[in-house]
Amino acid sequence: MKELISKLKGDKGIWSFVALLALFSFMPVFSASSNLAYLGHGTGNTLGYLVKHFLHICFGFAIIFWVHNVPYHYFRGISKVGLPIVWVLLAYTLIKGTVIAGANASRWIQIPFVGLSFQTSTLAAIILFVFVARYLSKSREEPITFKTSFIELWIPVFITLMFILPGNFSTTALIFSMVVMLVFIGKYPIKYISYIIGLGVVFLTLFIIIGKNFPEAKFFNRVSTWESRYEDFTTNKPDEDDYQIEKAKIAIASGQIYGLGPGKSVQKNFLPQSSSDFIYAIIVEEYGLVGGLGVLVLYLLLLFRFVVASHKANTLFGKLVVIGLGFPMIFQAMINMAVAVELLPVTGQTLPLISSGGSSIWMTCFGLGIILSVTKKEEEIAQEKLDKEKREEILQKLIDREMEADLAEADLKNGNDNFDTGNYSITDNSNNPMNAVLK
Repeated sequence: MKELISKLKGDKGIWSFVALLALFSFMPVFSASSNLAYLGHGTGNTLGYLVKHFLHICFGFAIIFWVHNVPYHYFRGISKVGLPIVWVLLAYTLIKGTVIAGANASRWIQIPFVGLSFQTSTLAAIILFVFVARYLSKSREEPITFKTSFIELWIPVFITLMFILPGNFSTTALIFSMVVMLVFIGKYPIKYISYIIGLGVVFLTLFIIIGKNFPEAKFFNRVSTWESRYEDFTTNKPDEDDYQIEKAKIAIASGQIYGLGPGKSVQKNFLPQSSSDFIYAIIVEEYGLVGGLGVLVLYLLLLFRFVVASHKANTLFGKLVVIGLGFPMIFQAMINMAVAVELLPVTGQTLPLISSGGSSIWMTCFGLGIILSVTKKEEEIAQEKLDKEKREEILQKLIDREMEADLAEADLKNGNDNFDTGNYSITDNSNNPMNAVLK
């Protein structure tokens, strides 16, 4: 175990908080999967779901370990080449997407020969954030203009969002807001940012208008769902989403301070997405306010380590990569918690590293691997600097020792060894004019 830990490079704080979140996830997932077990095979045995989640976590940490050993500057080129590939995957998902547990059909694709489902928007978000960081960190001889930046930066961003929007509005909004935050931190002109936000609002409005006029069209059939969710959130109209929120609120209220105890949740049997979208409600029900705040604190500590890692990065690309990949994870967690307590309408965002699900865990781990690769590079630079200082110190000591030896040898030749060596002799070698009298 010590040998394995010694191979883990990068920010130890990030490693620690990620490991704590992953370890904590097993009990809530094991408990909350009971309704899936009843619906799936009618036995209520959740052991299979626990093993599945264990394998997802193990493979996720393998991804972190592999990616964090890749020099992070390699992802500059990968983002440029990978973006067109992501567009193809998103278009295929939009056309041939599959239904997962009754959820929207245009978010997942089935991986051939494996039988696993994969949510392509999670991969698209990572590639897009790295692509934006790459653009902002490029050295330029001339200042950024709106025309060139719109072609080189914003057209790829809008193309990516255009493929995600029909099937997943919440993910589109999250990605767009994080991109805006990233370009703001990257010192992109605020005037241009306001133009882009205005264009985004116009495009979204046009999309909603078309969707309301053509509700049966495949690419616009989610508009009615968005509208109903907004109405449910702002009114008391009963609906399926309202049912989920009510059960989540009952679960949270039942938890009180210390909770009902691990595995003793009642509302897990009624919440349709208790192991994914509403797992935070189950956590509060079983572990109380203490457990809910504990999870929140872990995410905030992870955010703090992201800020520290970004500050320590010695390149602009490294700083922006840490912010662009780290902050969305924390904001996604906050959105999931806010939905559970009805601060936001139902969005379908999972709780990173805790909710069950393969692709969401793996892509979160992929992003964490890139962040750790940045922190690993900074550690290597710091270690190289320390080694250089030690080498210079040792070299200086050798030079001083050689100089002392040379001086001692010169003194011996001049007959002044008594004073340099610190030894005394009864022989008088001085040029005392009284020598003739004394002798």
